[in-house]
Amino acid sequence: MSEDIELKSYSISELREELRSREIFAKLAPGAHPEAKDGAAKSALASADSKAVVEALSTKQKGIYGVDDRKDYYEFVNDLERTLAESVAALFREAGVTSNGDGTSSLFTVPLSRSQGVCGGERFAEQPTGAFCTGFLVAPDVIATAGHCINETNVGTVRFVFGFRMTAVNDTTLKISDKDIYSGKEMIGWMLNTGSGEDWALVRLDRPVLDRAVLALRTSGRVADNAPVFVMGHPSGLPLKFADGSNVRDNTALTYFIANLDTYGGNSGSPVFGADGVVEGILVRGGTDYVTNGNCFVSLVCPTSGCRGEDCTRITEVAEALSA
Repeated sequence: MSEDIELKSYSISELREELRSREIFAKLAPGAHPEAKDGAAKSALASADSKAVVEALSTKQKGIYGVDDRKDYYEFVNDLERTLAESVAALFREAGVTSNGDGTSSLFTVPLSRSQGVCGGERFAEQPTGAFCTGFLVAPDVIATAGHCINETNVGTVRFVFGFRMTAVNDTTLKISDKDIYSGKEMIGWMLNTGSGEDWALVRLDRPVLDRAVLALRTSGRVADNAPVFVMGHPSGLPLKFADGSNVRDNTALTYFIANLDTYGGNSGSPVFGADGVVEGILVRGGTDYVTNGNCFVSLVCPTSGCRGEDCTRITEVAEALSA
């Protein structure tokens, strides 16, 4: 049996963990062969070169930038991830949220396989989609998001929903307490300027959010070159996803930076965090999400340093307007 065929027998999780362990080992023992971490080769996975492992993983998951780092809420491993998640909201259309008359509302969703026409083997293909953008709490009654997601015309018809997430592998929170659903009241700041790259909005909610923390924002200066960053949001309208393993790629523009974040449409308006959990930017633009594969679609595969990267409006642009 060839090595390629043997590698195909390993799961996405096994392949991802192998690559992560090799990254850690490379930092601890520069120049050593990856097999040394286990003392001896124990399987095709342990003895395969890293390029073969990456290719096998890409075939299985169709990742975006290198390894697809997206995780569901039930997979979050530390308190910081869970705490930040509480302050990230999914943006739904008014028609997508229906009151049950008992203090809860139901979210209208369809599987990703239907909403985007993705192939059966695509990650999250059968998870529900319904959100059209993402937002996050920057004051007790103010949400920040992307300017192209909302404006003066539709602000009153948008619903900001906290808690749209996967709580287990086959368990999605689709019935939401009405206390976790907010309406847009007014725009208090908005910018969508293709010339300068600015794209952001500040929305006053119909009432203050009393049980969720306001996220910490950078208020001056800028994120460091090549700094590690991560994102939380609703890619393709899916339940909340967390994606790390990314870095600032281009930090030269005045009002935005570019990072190799694993994001899709629906992530627009997502908070982009520095390693310390402070918001550095708002995800606003990116490259192509899906490409055709026969009669269905798969995620575009990019090397870590390839494709165009994802544009993030600097949060200092928003912080200045928020404090005005």
